[in-house]
Amino acid sequence: MSGFAWGAFAANLGWAALAALAVLLLTFGYALRAGVHRVVDVAWGAAFAVVAVVTLAVSAGHGDPGRRLLVAALTVVWGARLAVHIARRGRGHGEDPRYDAMLSRAPGSRALYALRMVYLLQAALVWLVSLPVQAASYGSRPLSFLAWIGAAVWAVGLVFEAVGDAQLARFKSDPAHKGVVMDRGLWSLTRHPNYFGDFCVWWGLYLVACDAGGAAAAVSVVAPLVMSLLLINGSGKRLLERRMEGRPGWAEYKARTSGFFPLPPRTRG
Repeated sequence: MSGFAWGAFAANLGWAALAALAVLLLTFGYALRAGVHRVVDVAWGAAFAVVAVVTLAVSAGHGDPGRRLLVAALTVVWGARLAVHIARRGRGHGEDPRYDAMLSRAPGSRALYALRMVYLLQAALVWLVSLPVQAASYGSRPLSFLAWIGAAVWAVGLVFEAVGDAQLARFKSDPAHKGVVMDRGLWSLTRHPNYFGDFCVWWGLYLVACDAGGAAAAVSVVAPLVMSLLLINGSGKRLLERRMEGRPGWAEYKARTSGFFPLPPRTRG
């Protein structure tokens, strides 16, 4: 595990925590003024982009320059696209029902409860999940083929996210599709192309971190594991499908379409 700047990486952990916290606290302040907490979803992608930029700046003089630039660029592109997409999708809408339901259970102040259970929690998750981005910047090994494999996995993920989101938005824009389950394009291969894309993005970034050496791989493997858990069994697939149960056409769609990893639609035997 030689060739890894442990001291500089430890300092970066602090800078990354401050960056993530700053983005989420600024978002909290804006949410209180706007009266809606759904804007925190925009901050999710934006916070990762900010952490990547801060890491790129702080890691100057450490690690391989090519890998530092690569991992920062991949993270910024992903985070910026996600933030812009969610901002556009939520424009003109009121509060997200998820946050209404959560805050209705607040034992005291809704604002303080939201700060603790949404904003500070997301800041901590951004810091944790961004570990591959941080660790990849502190390994001195030269950029190698493994990093480009990681970039390719990341690219597959970005395509699934971006194309899946665009297909869903186009489908929902047609009034004739109101209440109809989306089952076309990438959505015929997996019930969650955007979540599968997210999964690929973070495992791809982890491969870029692995390219920096064993130390970077060891300290950051928890990140894609946590993200995978959230996407499949946490606030992603599991929660969304619970909300979809009982809707017309959902049972049939669920029976023929893969739950996560893209596969050809199942046919009745």
